[in-house]
Amino acid sequence: MGRGDEIGCSSIQIFNQSPRAWKPTKYTAADFEAFRDAMDDSKVESVIIHAVYLINTATDDDEIRKKSAAALTHALKIGDGIGADGVVLHAGSSKTGDPVAATIRSGDVISEALSESEECPVLIEGMAGHKGILGNTFEQIEAITEAAGGGKRIGFCLDSCHLFAGGYDIRTVEGIDDVLRQADERIGLERLGALHLNDSKFGFGKKRDRHEDLGKGEIGSKSMALFLSEPRFEGLPATMETPGPDRKGVTAKDMKTARRLLKRGMKLRDNT
Repeated sequence: MGRGDEIGCSSIQIFNQSPRAWKPTKYTAADFEAFRDAMDDSKVESVIIHAVYLINTATDDDEIRKKSAAALTHALKIGDGIGADGVVLHAGSSKTGDPVAATIRSGDVISEALSESEECPVLIEGMAGHKGILGNTFEQIEAITEAAGGGKRIGFCLDSCHLFAGGYDIRTVEGIDDVLRQADERIGLERLGALHLNDSKFGFGKKRDRHEDLGKGEIGSKSMALFLSEPRFEGLPATMETPGPDRKGVTAKDMKTARRLLKRGMKLRDNT
């Protein structure tokens, strides 16, 4: 929380435990209350949890399935405790197996985790197009959503780098409109629960997930400005996962850049 206030964030994204380990961090009701009190005293208005990277809801390995379901359930329960706006999830990989069967398995794990928690939504993150990874397309996110039961607690998260790298053209107002039309037709924009704001180190459609600081990658400052200023994104929790000028993460300067790009995008839209 302090870090968010220090660099001027209105929303933050946290890990509820080490992102590369299965062992859960234990929290008490007092911990949750302390977190909520800190939120009340902070300028941070919303918090998103990112589920651990080891989770693979699509796995056909029984042990990994059990660990994935437990880790996702744990994250959702913590989200309930601290009042998080959602848990962002990398659904996992079908590897070389049947993607339809993998989607069904993914839906089953997500459904199980939701049934063992109360209110916090799970937000399936759109990915960049890696072979075998689930969530590379809106069609895949739609299929996972349906396999998980299609309840109101299932949403999705859009990442600007992943969209661009995955072949969704967000470089113009018209392109962004078309991408959101596709998302709405397949998933429903009412399910859009969070944004990740990242430029892309690699070019359009390259299917390589490498984040770059805003305006310094292949998406570019003008297109990032248009994406940031999309009216349908207003009010959504948004997180930068960019490397920062010293490669140690987002800084106050990066936050100022984002707000400057937002204003630029609004002006560009007014003039179109």
